Amino acid sequence: MKQVLIRSGQAVVEDVPAPLAGPGEVLVCAAYSCISAGTEGAGVALSGMPLYRRAMKQPQHVKRVLEMVRDQGLAATINRVKGQLDAGTPTGYSAAGTVIAVGERVDGFAVGDRVACAGAGIANHAEIIAVPVNLATRIPHGLESDEACTVTLGAIALQGIRRANPTLGESVVVLGLGVLGLLSVQMLKANGVRVIGIDPDPKRRSIALATGATAALDPVDDAVGTVARLTDGFGADAVIICAASSSDAIVAQAAQCCRRKGRVVLVGDVGLSLDRADFYAKEVDFLISCSYGPGRYDPVFERGGADYPLAYVRWTETRNMEAYLALLAEGSVTLAPLSPEVFPIGQAPAAYARLKDAADRPLLALLSYPEPDGRPSRRIALAAKPGLSGSIGVGILGAGSFLQAVHIPNMLAMPERFHLRGVMSRTGATAKAVATRAGAAYATSEVDEVLNDDAIGLVMIGTRHDLHGDLTLRALRAGKAVLVEKPLCLTDAELAAIEDFYAAHPDGPMLLTGFNRRFSPAIRRIAELLRGRSTPLMASYRMNAGFLPADHWTQGPEGGGRNLGEACHVYDLFCALTGSLPVDIQARSMRAPSKQWRADDNFSASLAFADGSVCTLLYTALGTKEHPKERLEVFADGMVLALDDYRSLTVAGRRTKGWQGGQDKGHKALMVALGDGLRTGIWPIALDQQIAIARAALRIQRLISA
Repeated sequence: MKQVLIRSGQAVVEDVPAPLAGPGEVLVCAAYSCISAGTEGAGVALSGMPLYRRAMKQPQHVKRVLEMVRDQGLAATINRVKGQLDAGTPTGYSAAGTVIAVGERVDGFAVGDRVACAGAGIANHAEIIAVPVNLATRIPHGLESDEACTVTLGAIALQGIRRANPTLGESVVVLGLGVLGLLSVQMLKANGVRVIGIDPDPKRRSIALATGATAALDPVDDAVGTVARLTDGFGADAVIICAASSSDAIVAQAAQCCRRKGRVVLVGDVGLSLDRADFYAKEVDFLISCSYGPGRYDPVFERGGADYPLAYVRWTETRNMEAYLALLAEGSVTLAPLSPEVFPIGQAPAAYARLKDAADRPLLALLSYPEPDGRPSRRIALAAKPGLSGSIGVGILGAGSFLQAVHIPNMLAMPERFHLRGVMSRTGATAKAVATRAGAAYATSEVDEVLNDDAIGLVMIGTRHDLHGDLTLRALRAGKAVLVEKPLCLTDAELAAIEDFYAAHPDGPMLLTGFNRRFSPAIRRIAELLRGRSTPLMASYRMNAGFLPADHWTQGPEGGGRNLGEACHVYDLFCALTGSLPVDIQARSMRAPSKQWRADDNFSASLAFADGSVCTLLYTALGTKEHPKERLEVFADGMVLALDDYRSLTVAGRRTKGWQGGQDKGHKALMVALGDGLRTGIWPIALDQQIAIARAALRIQRLISA
């Protein structure tokens, strides 16, 4: 299928694998999508800037990159950022089309329904899109898809009006008469409100007057004084800012247009250096309108499909979408005065170029899509780099950022051991970008394309954690060796199914969970020093993990929490150091009065091993990330071995060297061990240890959650 991507300051159209409908999603064949001149134009401009200029404009991303360097190292961070830039960014957030498939747990939609869809990264400019149910709504009978595809813009404008809370007969100023402003004018007029528009563009002012505005003013012509005269000297009851500008003067002008105790609602993106004098004397309220409405940016609502009860939240983003479409269908709002220009999907670059034309750019640009022609293609063939003789073909399931940053570059650096054959990702653009960069033969969005490929001997799984167990079992049953990023699985049932598989197939394919720390040079040095020890050991591990908010995916059902998702690394390390399996497990979590602090973010776990050793993990999110993340101390045979953040190892109690070097957590060595293991048949981590670690993590999860 064709999809628009933003890359290096340009809009490009590429063929990518079509998506599948996941649980709670509908698969939509697009008829039209609407280009947001403001939001998408800014994204195109930003993508063309040098990295240092982007950093200046997006300081929050700089902070994330620095944290990534701390956790994964500089090389992995560079690979990750470069991969994202090379892939390009899917764009678009408003579309309409026909449902061609429904996923599991979908009610209220059926194949053949005409729907309008919203959501950045969801309602993309693409021939086929997978849309969560709360971001789709049926199109009323008689309303055409080219009108319905503006649903997101309409919902944004409607939410701004709801925040202003106008009443019959009030006077409301709309400051900025772009698409959002002109839609707002019509909706306010339908609400029985006297509307005054303000915009420097005479064409837009004319459209505002033609669609119901009482007056349309040029901001340089004493707009504040004119608004006062038009409102009997009192000022407007409310001002809705729909402009887009870095200027702070727009907010100041909005406040000056208001009456005493008036309201200013911000919908557009403008400068926000507020002057106290503009708001204080008249006690003007300043309100922010959040995109399409309640539910926006809430993953439980948008991705999880949980609705807010209508009696308590009358207007969610979904219900705003429905209301806007109803206004279009009944003629209270019309797009005809905005003179939309339609471009076929193949001419998307020309559409974006038109929107850059300051002198004659259209108010509204739409992309149209051809009628579907057969089954959507979920596999794209590419020009593959041939693998070296004897190397194993690798298939990727879930080309997540960690695999892109760490495992795939390490794998490509070992062409004598591995060659990449196929890449699968639910996001077709990501699959193609990763596959192209790595020289794979194809990109796909379908798991079975990889599992049924006889040229693939190893499957690497890098999806979110809740899919690990099922995909691992499917790959093993398909006869593939598996490298699955930790955790191995999230439930006892999944672990039991993997155990049952090997009980029935004792010579089954090799399985390796991505426990890389045991392969780090520092840990290997510790293992050398402990070899032949005469006593059990005592080990203490401190993980200063740093705070993650409750709505981070790691903390939800997709991640399983940080005990299962990260602390399992340490349980495996204890197994590696002792050379035995845990026989007893104790754990306690912190019980804080604040709901901010989770039990599986702040806990202590103690594992007793068959050789008599006792190892303890202290895992906490309470500390600052400025402090080193990990420290290990091991006590045995009169020695104290202290490892600081995988950068330095010191030894006390024996005249021997420790280890010094840059941070190395063993990712590359894990890949080397996997390649060697596939050749020799010797597993890098024994199956019983991997099963024991997964079982220990699940046991600790129950203890700290009780």
